[in-house]
Amino acid sequence: MGFKCGIVGLPNVGKSTLFNALTQTAAAQAANYPFCTIEPNVGDVAVPDARLDTLASIGKSQVIIPTRITFVDIAGIVRGASKGEGLGNQFLANIREVDAIVHVVRCFEDGDITHVEGKVDPLADIETIETELMLADLDSLEKRVVSLEKKARSGDKDSKEQLALISKALVLLQEGKPARLTQRTAEEERSFQMLQLLTSKPVLYVCNVEEASADKGNAFSARVFARAAEEGARACVVSAKIESEIAVMPADEQADFLEAVGLPEPGLNRVIREGYALLGLITYFTVGPKEARAWTVSKGTKAPAAAGVIHTDFEKGFIRAETIAYADYTALNGEAGARDGGKLRLEGKEYVVADGDVLHFRFAN
Repeated sequence: MGFKCGIVGLPNVGKSTLFNALTQTAAAQAANYPFCTIEPNVGDVAVPDARLDTLASIGKSQVIIPTRITFVDIAGIVRGASKGEGLGNQFLANIREVDAIVHVVRCFEDGDITHVEGKVDPLADIETIETELMLADLDSLEKRVVSLEKKARSGDKDSKEQLALISKALVLLQEGKPARLTQRTAEEERSFQMLQLLTSKPVLYVCNVEEASADKGNAFSARVFARAAEEGARACVVSAKIESEIAVMPADEQADFLEAVGLPEPGLNRVIREGYALLGLITYFTVGPKEARAWTVSKGTKAPAAAGVIHTDFEKGFIRAETIAYADYTALNGEAGARDGGKLRLEGKEYVVADGDVLHFRFAN
């Protein structure tokens, strides 16, 4: 299980430059004019995790297989997109297919790069995008209400429940608030997700700053972080320009470059970490002589479902999970040491997988 993030934002904020850096390709044309992205570019990237390299070294694994994340570079949205302005609704439709929104916000001044609104104001940019997504959601829900009301009057239970959920979302949208703030029960969550509302997606704001602010951010990004905190979203700072330079460097030169520009790690790592936290994802590992591999599951996943990520047969025939915490695996130099040290546990069907667990599943054929 990975996850798919849609990169959105106004034109010329650095979306395609960031996408190119993230995917380490030149697949997206990064040009200084609106709508240079005509079709959504899609790229899978490996999730960097130093723990996996350590485990592979201890386990003497021949192959290392990281988990992956998908990024979709979606064309720049402009004011009026919900009514067909710019490239309009075809791009709003692309957003419905992603798990989370990576909202790139311009947080730098540069007279050579045109801003579609004529000024650099990250909060105004956020409002523009959010408004267009809310208007699209309003239109979508209002079109469904009429038919649902007819079915509800005839006594259809499912229609009544869906109508009640839609009504709660409509109230928020009409007040200028995103649908993700809709109060719902655990039982309603599946129905809510099936509405495919654009503003129901969790949001990660990526503040694209100038090179000098790539580590700590600047006054523009500070305003974005404050807004993210208010609405329960997340934010991180990157310099898309620096990331694009790192992406084309040989691996053995990247560490020296990062040190020279005063960065502890590439911005990609920040984006992925924040994305994981936003969606409540964790990583577990399988380690053997053939391969060391990372797997992604949602926080709270029980052992059988985690096994099912590898193969459905593992979940159906689940017996137990031989479990070693990452700290114990590394401290005791692998599975044999953990077993001898009493740190290998046998966990059953109710075990909730923890981030960093090294697991070996036993199952019946």
